[in-house]
Amino acid sequence: MSTIYWDEEIETLPRVGLESIQLKRLQSLINRVYRKVEPYREKMIAAGVKPEDIRGLEDLQKLPFTTKDDLRENYPFGMFTMGLDDIVRVHASSGTTGKPTVVGYTRSDIDIWANMMARALACAGATRGDMVHNAYGYGLFTGGLGAHYGAEKLGATVIPVSGGNSKRQITIMKDFGSTILMSTPSYALNLADAMDHMGIDPSSLSLRVGIFGAEPWSENMREEVENKLNLKAVDIYGLSEVIGPGVAQECLNSSGGMHIFEDHFLPEIIDPETGKVMAPGERGELVFTTLTKEAFPVIRYRTKDITSLHYETCTCGRTLVRMDKVTGRSDDMLIIRGVNVFPSQVEHVLMGIEGVEPHYQIIVEREGTMDTMTVEVEVSDSLFTDEIKGLEALTKRITRDVKDILGVTCRVKLVNPRAIQRSEGKAQRVIDNRKI
Repeated sequence: MSTIYWDEEIETLPRVGLESIQLKRLQSLINRVYRKVEPYREKMIAAGVKPEDIRGLEDLQKLPFTTKDDLRENYPFGMFTMGLDDIVRVHASSGTTGKPTVVGYTRSDIDIWANMMARALACAGATRGDMVHNAYGYGLFTGGLGAHYGAEKLGATVIPVSGGNSKRQITIMKDFGSTILMSTPSYALNLADAMDHMGIDPSSLSLRVGIFGAEPWSENMREEVENKLNLKAVDIYGLSEVIGPGVAQECLNSSGGMHIFEDHFLPEIIDPETGKVMAPGERGELVFTTLTKEAFPVIRYRTKDITSLHYETCTCGRTLVRMDKVTGRSDDMLIIRGVNVFPSQVEHVLMGIEGVEPHYQIIVEREGTMDTMTVEVEVSDSLFTDEIKGLEALTKRITRDVKDILGVTCRVKLVNPRAIQRSEGKAQRVIDNRKI
């Protein structure tokens, strides 16, 4: 096996061969869910579609979308294709905005997932000799166990440290010789802060690559993470409804974007307003159909993630389609006085300004009939020891750049380092205090 491929034959397969695999698996999937999953059968009947109507990949557009509401309405196990006797594990979302979405796995599903994560790790340059420091959360969240099984499948050594207790994590990194860090990008910055407070030079550690995901992050934050942790930072993508992490992975020499493992996960980009399928390269909402999952397949699942797809062969030799870094979620998009704003766009502006720390929060409120946006951002200690004029100039600079680049006027509040609460998992970037 090549050092950069987990399954070279599939990862470099010409598109005609890949599409042949996709169609065969898609047709099998549609037949199975039509017979076994009543909610899917009812939606297909309502749409006037039968399994035999799926003759080519283009016929996927005939099928209705699946949304998170569909999963919640059939909570907990109504979307499963088989009984619990065949289910060996369940995971679930946090359920902070309603009932959690519950996903199930057969033994075959777990094996596929482990292989996809091994493929992702190999894509990021990991090998059998690596020490994988897994700081994704273990439990109902899919991140921890998904990364764990994939690293073991690859043959690497796993440190199942999970999240939290950052000083202990850094001690383990140093003593165990961790070479691969897996976490959210915001927690990686938290670890960098802890290293600084402990007086540990990141270059004294063995870290080589960081595989970061579970939340949108900008290119400027990538640079910040790489500089502060002395490693190469790459993007991983996944979501529990599709399988978990390991749906797509950025390679070390990518010519842009994350490779989607599309022999298992069939992607589309749609206009989030109309549902119309968009052309390659156009930005819109990412939709997935799972081609090989047994227990909990999804058909045209609307992820709400905003990205675009590119089908040119990568410089690494992979023919798998690449997805751009997710800029945000359509349901996380803020509309401030008629202007669409994603938190990652604000982050991109902030990270391009010297003296600003990579920790911020956006507070949205309604004053009368007008929406207001306040950006709280940490600045370095040195700025607070300088003259007031320096802070005033920085405030004006951030306000101007947000206005010029995003087209929205905001208030800016500069705060001391570590004034914004840190997260051991996904960072809370937006506090929306508007009364709906």
